[in-house]
Amino acid sequence: MHLPQVYTATHAVDIARSEYESTKELSKVIPENVTTPIGTGPCANNPNRGFFLAEYRDMTDDLPSADELVSLVAKIHQNESPTGKFGNYMNTYAGKHYVDNTWTDTWEEYYTRSLRDTFDQERAIHGYDKELEELSEKMLTKVVPRLIRPMETEGRSIKPVLVHGDLWHGNVSIDNETEEPVVYDPCCFYGHNEYDFSMWRAPRYRTNRAHVRAYFKKVQMSEPSEDQDDRHALYAMQVAESSSTLLDCC
Repeated sequence: MHLPQVYTATHAVDIARSEYESTKELSKVIPENVTTPIGTGPCANNPNRGFFLAEYRDMTDDLPSADELVSLVAKIHQNESPTGKFGNYMNTYAGKHYVDNTWTDTWEEYYTRSLRDTFDQERAIHGYDKELEELSEKMLTKVVPRLIRPMETEGRSIKPVLVHGDLWHGNVSIDNETEEPVVYDPCCFYGHNEYDFSMWRAPRYRTNRAHVRAYFKKVQMSEPSEDQDDRHALYAMQVAESSSTLLDCC
């Protein structure tokens, strides 16, 4: 049995392709832990709609144990960028949010561009706000360099690895038949592995900082380690959907 998903939003065909291509990338490294992608494209009866077709898997509403989940995430992160750069061969969508994955040499360059794009898209939706503009510029010119640049200077470096890109508890489940964890709805790119913890902060999520601690028992934390929690708060800003979410995350 195959499971179709139909997108109706603006850029629906591109959103469907983003999920298909990202799922295909994950299926190369964790084939037992993703819904096998079948195809994608515009709908025949409405070409403005896009479909993504995947193999059906009967899944529970439960979340894998912290150890099972972080072990799977660590396995994804073992896969290095084929170009040695940050980005991907395709652009993606995190929900309706467009992500420019043009290859860059540094994580600071990639993340600055990505966060600026997020601010631009929010402005297009909600309109101009003077205070928010000032805060946004300070985030881009002061906070991002302060927290990301130290990881890529003084002999330190970040290895760009495959990340899920939208890893919250709503995109994780357990297969009823195999009892294996399953992840889905990715928007993959090659970046800093810690980016996948961006949704593991807000209290309302079932994934939390205990998962982060479990992960770092298996994978070495990026240096400077004393900036780790602040880095994750920075990453959480990009996935925040409202000011209340932002307060929860940070």
